[in-house]
Amino acid sequence: MTDKNETVIALLGQPNSGKSTLFNALTGMRQHVGNWPGKTVEKKEGHFSRNGKEYLVADLPGTYSLSANSDEEMITRDYIASGKADVVCILADSSQLERSLYMLADYAGITVPCFLVLNMSDVAAEQGKTVNTKEMEKKLGIPVVSFSAPDTKAYGNFYVALERAVSTKSVLKADALEKRFGELEEYVKIRDMISDNVIPGYSKVWLAAKAVEGDAPVIAKIRASLSDADKKNFDAALSKVDKGVVKTGERKFAWIDELLAGSVKSKNSKVTLGKFDRLITHHIWGKPVVILTVVLGLVASFIPALPLMGVGQLIAKIPDPLNEALLGIGCPAFLAAILCDVILRSVSFIVQMLGFVFGVTLVFGLLEEIGVMARISYVFDNTMARFGLQGKSVMPFLISFGCTMGGAAGTRVIDNWGQKVLTIALAWAVPCGAAWAVIPMLSTVFFGAWMPVIILVILLVMVLHMWLTAKVFGRSLVKTEDRCGMIMELPPYHKPKWGALFRYVFGRTKETFLRALKVVLIVAFAFWLLSYTSSGDITGSILYKIGHFIEPVTKIFGMKWQTFMAFIASSLGKEGALGVLSTIFTGSGTISVGSVVGGATAANINEILVTNIPKPEALALIFAMTFNMPCIVALAATYQETHSVKWTVRIALYYTGVALLLAGIAYYVGLLIW
Repeated sequence: MTDKNETVIALLGQPNSGKSTLFNALTGMRQHVGNWPGKTVEKKEGHFSRNGKEYLVADLPGTYSLSANSDEEMITRDYIASGKADVVCILADSSQLERSLYMLADYAGITVPCFLVLNMSDVAAEQGKTVNTKEMEKKLGIPVVSFSAPDTKAYGNFYVALERAVSTKSVLKADALEKRFGELEEYVKIRDMISDNVIPGYSKVWLAAKAVEGDAPVIAKIRASLSDADKKNFDAALSKVDKGVVKTGERKFAWIDELLAGSVKSKNSKVTLGKFDRLITHHIWGKPVVILTVVLGLVASFIPALPLMGVGQLIAKIPDPLNEALLGIGCPAFLAAILCDVILRSVSFIVQMLGFVFGVTLVFGLLEEIGVMARISYVFDNTMARFGLQGKSVMPFLISFGCTMGGAAGTRVIDNWGQKVLTIALAWAVPCGAAWAVIPMLSTVFFGAWMPVIILVILLVMVLHMWLTAKVFGRSLVKTEDRCGMIMELPPYHKPKWGALFRYVFGRTKETFLRALKVVLIVAFAFWLLSYTSSGDITGSILYKIGHFIEPVTKIFGMKWQTFMAFIASSLGKEGALGVLSTIFTGSGTISVGSVVGGATAANINEILVTNIPKPEALALIFAMTFNMPCIVALAATYQETHSVKWTVRIALYYTGVALLLAGIAYYVGLLIW
């Protein structure tokens, strides 16, 4: 609930206008994310203080206009009409004002106070453009400021414009645009029928223009305010409108040209398509170039990841000597094991995983910053549309081949919450780097030269799995009317703001670490506790007893209790399955975090596996592990990005069930072969 003493600022702009960068810079850690009531659209609000005043910032969904074409646009319109915002901050891209000011033109006629922020002024300067903000202020009647959102040291002019807009309640002038609308006979007839306050905050100018454009909710509101006789005249006027969107659009762009005339000067007006753009948008070479770019990005991610991974490996060396030291001074073995085998090994595992996530976030954040990610999204938009998604979803899928946690983190660029959750749900079907380290080895151990066939089948099942998952979850997460391609302007390439990029990367990494640590510690401790015995003999553990009890059920899916426990362990980390099998089949030792997430195995693990596991059961285990929940850290990252316990649990249970089903199918196929 909004504090009456807070000034509410609504951020309005097209996608890629810099709203999220501004929002994060203003609110820092004082923000919370959820969903708009009844909508699968992300809602972000945050707070900041300045000069003793409190501000609440609402980051409205990124849209290209204020028409009623999507949930995002309806949410934005309803929020403005609700009167919750004291002032609206409209962002535009300084490097391409002719197009990015369309949102401003669509706002004209709304009486809620506002001010205009011309973001990416540094990019415009690189293009040789200079903007006379004072001249634009005279034409618009609102504060206008040139700005670069990543440069937090230069926010002074932004705060001045904000305070001016709040104190003067500046309203955007719509006179010049109304004159252009007045050239349309149908517009004039409709405008003259509209009474005041049909929708609070929206003037006759705005309402009439939307009616001409065929905006159904606006038309319904206007009709509801009319008498029966006037409704007939109103309907008659509407029936004569032809290509209303085109006609109003032409006048909005003409108004923008008039606004920019004398306000913007450019030394280099000629814009050409660069060599990389010609290559990446090529109908044949575009997709291979994108895939190569992402693969190189994944490889490059290991460079910044190595230091953190090294720290994680150093931490992994502490538990054994520390455990001996603690036992030497009389510390109870149970407590020493909790500290060394649960806490320290969990931290070691998370830090090593976090290294790759840090690298992925940095490298792909850099690609996003300089403008490459927009091209990748554009190239794969049609392909992703088959899953009910947009082009931005391809990047999380490709990153998930390296790390599902990184893939989940990569979905933050997706504006629609439902599409974000669906993307994560599909990304879980992509076998991660840990799976590719274990599955080919197991396939070779059990099936020798047939290993490539196993891998090929896994890839085919992956595609089928993703398609079925899109069908299962797609109806709930992405409405049919929202399943459309992106409308986007490819941003110009520009130099990254390293300070802002590193603040973003370190902030996300810290948040991910804290969330993952909680989840891993809880699950690892529970697993360790179930397998703990004072003698070290696993046959006396609770886990052993549970395994034997449920074995009649697990055999249905082709796994005896030992391989089923390995399957469960693979949900913490794929390498852990080998460590658990090693511990179980050698008959001694607690199933520690080291064996679960570190993959600690016996020296003769290959011989142990072949001796104890028949081929059909091995095939069942391979498919169960591959398509099980990726890992416990991916689970934490999924919750971090979706902000939904319900959907995180739903996806986890779905993947567990499908993995068991695939295991059962693989087992019975294996029985027919061997």
